[in-house]
Amino acid sequence: MKHCVAVRHVAFEHLGVFEQPLKEAGYDVTYVQAGVAPLTVDLWDNADLAVVLGGPIGVGEEDIYPFLLEERAMVAERLASGRPLLGICLGAQLMAAALGARVYAGSSKEIGWGRVDVSPAGLNGPLAELAGAPVLHWHGDTFDIPTGCELLASTRLTPHQAFSRGRGQLALQFHAEMDASLMETWLIGHCCELAVTKNDPRAIRADAVRLGDAARMAGQKFMRRWLAEELA
Repeated sequence: MKHCVAVRHVAFEHLGVFEQPLKEAGYDVTYVQAGVAPLTVDLWDNADLAVVLGGPIGVGEEDIYPFLLEERAMVAERLASGRPLLGICLGAQLMAAALGARVYAGSSKEIGWGRVDVSPAGLNGPLAELAGAPVLHWHGDTFDIPTGCELLASTRLTPHQAFSRGRGQLALQFHAEMDASLMETWLIGHCCELAVTKNDPRAIRADAVRLGDAARMAGQKFMRRWLAEELA
């Protein structure tokens, strides 16, 4: 049995549709609640795959959320080791910051269901499974592509949506892991942000119903291929 450790920042942002492909590939999954449960070196180092999930805080808010200092250091150590690491949203931003790239506020918040433009490099790998497929966008910050890394996906609002650093280390700004059947948890959990940004939860809910099956299929195909091609 292989082991996946996933660092979670809020309860409703989890591995979603990625969990089934992970189990099929022989992984068990342990969640660690950031800021509450200790992210021990033994747990992190012994993981066959480490995942850092999303959350509504920023990489630069280390003075408000001091645990981010330790988390960023652990991400940097994992990157340096070359061992498998997947960062999603905040996790992708932590990867970028740990590699010395700038993380900063985007031109505007990108919230709702949409697509990503997969780069030529992305089309040569597992990200090809997400070309033309719906994914969930939910972020206000973005990052520069770190030196030595490869841009894999973009959108008009956020030109840097994904990058890789060698084999088995991948950063995704968007949420291909989102289980649309659980959309309501996000709409409740992020209700204040939706009110401030004037995003209508009814529209996001309707898109989740309309696009959810396609998103699940594409997300799981991507994860199965990534596990087979990058972590085998």
